[in-house]
Amino acid sequence: MRREIVHEGAKRLTYEIREIVKIARIVESMGQEISWENIGDPVQKGEEVAPWIREIVSGTANESYSFGYTDSQGDINAREFIAQDVNNRSGIEITSNDVIFFNGLGDAISKVYNYLKREARIIGPSPAYSTHSSAEAGHSGYQHLTYKLDPDNYWFPDLDDLENKVKYNDSIAGILIINPDNPTGSVYTKAILKSIVSIAEKYDLFIICDETYANVTFPDTTWTFLSSVINNVPAISMRSLSKELPWPGSRCGWIEVYNRDKDEEFHKYIESLISAKRLEVCSTTLPQLVLPRILGDSRYKTHLVERSKKFYKRANDAWELLSVIPGVKCVKPRGGLYFTVIFDDIPGDGVLYIKDDKIKSFIESAVTNVPKDKRFVYYLLGAKGICVVPLSGFYSELEGFRCTLLEDNDKKRDWIFKTLASAIGEYLKK
Repeated sequence: MRREIVHEGAKRLTYEIREIVKIARIVESMGQEISWENIGDPVQKGEEVAPWIREIVSGTANESYSFGYTDSQGDINAREFIAQDVNNRSGIEITSNDVIFFNGLGDAISKVYNYLKREARIIGPSPAYSTHSSAEAGHSGYQHLTYKLDPDNYWFPDLDDLENKVKYNDSIAGILIINPDNPTGSVYTKAILKSIVSIAEKYDLFIICDETYANVTFPDTTWTFLSSVINNVPAISMRSLSKELPWPGSRCGWIEVYNRDKDEEFHKYIESLISAKRLEVCSTTLPQLVLPRILGDSRYKTHLVERSKKFYKRANDAWELLSVIPGVKCVKPRGGLYFTVIFDDIPGDGVLYIKDDKIKSFIESAVTNVPKDKRFVYYLLGAKGICVVPLSGFYSELEGFRCTLLEDNDKKRDWIFKTLASAIGEYLKK
């Protein structure tokens, strides 16, 4: 073409959680059954949506108005419900005008970064969730900026590292928090959240807090919403229906905006997001209509408690098996749907026995010039048919992998965890 048309950040749009599927599909086509532990879809892994939730959805879908548009920012009843929920649980007040719906959090994340000035950077945690890190790097055209999460301290943020990077890089305009964290399963204490808010206040920054897993925290963990500690700092909280109903196919996410009246530049930025939504007309109607009916139902709290107990037990089962293996570290998750394993010193030439010669040949060709943890992940695919995500795919210098807690069949999940443990032992002995 007579002009270059590719955005400078296009090459930084990577999503290892889905990209590993390309390799897994090839292995699957060669006859290996695959256990998909790479992506957080509870429904795909066998979780049944509660009948009373399905009844609300199906009943609303039978109403003609559910086929129409909503307001561009979202259904007014849903926005008022969310605003009231925020006001009931926090020290600040928002209105329905501070809530904006999107077609899933992927859509929200894309717009939140794309409508920032290109020179305005957001620093996020490492390991990083790929949607955030890729969107931020893609918007800027440069490598994503990160602060460290410390596996020796429950995967909590290294606050000194965060403040030093903010202090000496004035391109940083905001701080990203993912809490509960994906991929690590960490849940931050109230004191840590307050410290991050203090850093943002000190350096005149805003905060983006992805709270997708806010209602998937475990019974032994105290949960704190950002809204309860935000004070006067401008901020955006990100929420969705995907993980807690669960309803990932709804593609229904929203942002809650805090303190937009405290900073004129932040206010103009939020208005640009609303303008972008107007260009789309609106987000998907049905999930917005049912949101107040489901989240406001007296059965919903019990639903959340039961799921929390279920994933808590699975996290403990995985941790008990994997944390005792020599040469690895597995920090017990405190929330979310995942656990992460780190290798102390993974070999660059490690292998797992692959019975099928055709699969073995393919894996041997695929591991050329890949990170060492990705090499392990590929061999795990070929030898055991378990698809996990290498930690190097999460903007991390640490080597390891992320696996889900989602398999609903108890026997199969037990097999997955035990097979992972034996495969790690076999691989590290080479």
